[in-house]
Amino acid sequence: MGKVDTNKKLKESSLLKTAFEFFTTKGFSKTSITDIVSKAGVAKGTFYLYFKDKYDIRNKLVSHKSSLLFKTALNELGSELDDIPFEDKIIKIVDNIVNQLNNNQSLLTFISKNLSWGIFKNAITSPVSEDDINFAEVYYNMLEESPNGFRDPEIMLFMIIELVSSTCYSAILYKEPCSLDKLKPYLYDSIRLIISQHELKGEK
Repeated sequence: MGKVDTNKKLKESSLLKTAFEFFTTKGFSKTSITDIVSKAGVAKGTFYLYFKDKYDIRNKLVSHKSSLLFKTALNELGSELDDIPFEDKIIKIVDNIVNQLNNNQSLLTFISKNLSWGIFKNAITSPVSEDDINFAEVYYNMLEESPNGFRDPEIMLFMIIELVSSTCYSAILYKEPCSLDKLKPYLYDSIRLIISQHELKGEK
């Protein structure tokens, strides 16, 4: 990467980092583009070289942060994901991500408030940064490795993501309807049921 490209990446990274700090402390609605560029030390015109508007940088941040959660989970689990059934792989990944969010509640709040399926789908298929992981590729590889086929795998993933994000948000932030530890066995049983409903027994 040349010096110009390196500088571009540094400016984009600085804008993303600064925006995230403002969004998680001051709030999205109370943060202006002027706030972001002033603290990042770049001209306002530079912002528009990378992002269309404030919503665009927020969506890219949601994508980037979501991707980092998956990347961390896959890196930490490593060989634990080898030679185990598809549903066990998904539950191990979910468990790791839930624990990450439990340890970083400002990130949980930011992602949960701004996550839509459209943004999430973009996050798993179009990495924002070179460091981001293409989770869609990982997901479909795991599906391929399973001895059984699956009906509507995108709907299956959507159901799992919606279930995890809504239930864990309440359990982590408000301990409602119970603590996260108490919720987990019920959550993972429900994930197994969702996967089972989509599984084509004995078919590929």
